[in-house]
Amino acid sequence: MLSARSVPIVRATLPVVGAHITDITDLFYRKLFEAHPTLLRDLFNRGNQASGTQKQALAGSIAAFAGMLLERPDERPDALLQRIAHKHASLGVTPEQYKVVHQHLFEAIAEVLGEAVTPEVGAAWDEVYWLMAHALIAVEARLYEESGTAGGAVRRPMTIVERHAETPDTVSFGLRPADGLPLAPFRPGQYVSVQVELPDGAHQIRQYSLSAAPGRDHWRITVKRVDGGPDPDGEVSHHLHAHARPGDVLTVSAPFGDLVLPPGDGPLLLASAGIGCTPMLAMLDHLATTAPTRPVTVVHADRSPGSHAHRAEQLALVDRLPHAALHLWYEDPGPDTGTPARTGLADAGVLDLPEGVTAYLCGPLPFLRSFRSDLLRCGVPARSVHYEVFGPDLWLGQD
Repeated sequence: MLSARSVPIVRATLPVVGAHITDITDLFYRKLFEAHPTLLRDLFNRGNQASGTQKQALAGSIAAFAGMLLERPDERPDALLQRIAHKHASLGVTPEQYKVVHQHLFEAIAEVLGEAVTPEVGAAWDEVYWLMAHALIAVEARLYEESGTAGGAVRRPMTIVERHAETPDTVSFGLRPADGLPLAPFRPGQYVSVQVELPDGAHQIRQYSLSAAPGRDHWRITVKRVDGGPDPDGEVSHHLHAHARPGDVLTVSAPFGDLVLPPGDGPLLLASAGIGCTPMLAMLDHLATTAPTRPVTVVHADRSPGSHAHRAEQLALVDRLPHAALHLWYEDPGPDTGTPARTGLADAGVLDLPEGVTAYLCGPLPFLRSFRSDLLRCGVPARSVHYEVFGPDLWLGQD
């Protein structure tokens, strides 16, 4: 909870900070990488830095957290903190790194806002930062303890044991611990971070969902080749597509992620677009084995049947669930594939959703925004709609 002394100061200055947050984060990252150049090479996503999305995500998280402290002072913003903490844990973020971020962030705030940052204003925003940082550090410490990766040592070598081309631009990889030790447990819907060494010596990290249920003798990830234009958005995915083969060893984190199935037998909606189908596959695979009678509505949207990764597998899993209903949308359905599909973008308004449904969404941000809005208009409570964003979360604080 923000102190009574700081509340009026943060309330009065939040519009000013918000208006300049992009300038602040631009300067912050410049200072951070000048002082610690290896962070850009080995921790931060260079593609997201080039496109500006990482800066937007940082700005959004700070503004969202400050707003929650003001508007809901007695509530802990768990959804916001959990999403950030799981991403941080998959990267092995440590408490010491929060001190480094604090130093360069507050130097940037002081430089951008100048005389507006009085000692009282600086102290109030310092309180906001450390409330958020300490909350995240506590959640991340718990995640490290639960995963048996104390101190952020989350990565281990894993050998590629399988490689399958799923579509022209997606490849799945089977992974098994290179040391022969058992696989760590995970919950369907979680992801791992994969670190690769690129030709320039950088060790870049990307997250990929585990696309099959627990219980196998290996993990599976599915990697879509990202063509990002002039930005290096897809440098890791391109590297894996071009070079990763069975027998190669990758550096992979323990599983993290908070988009996981709830216990019980209540109805579910699993809605995805594009490569967002991957965590839904793990969930369907798990349900087919552990809870085949649970009511499930499955929605997937894609460019075409040919670009729909794991299409045949997804259809087969739905067939194993007697109370499952499948709804497909393709922008270009092409010739008849034998499976009914609608043309265009996914529309929740045409679904016959049962009362009490819990929805899980995964896909590009425009799909998430549109489909979530549809669900809310259909009467699904916001608390029952959960989502996963592939990439920086530019939607923080909007639950």
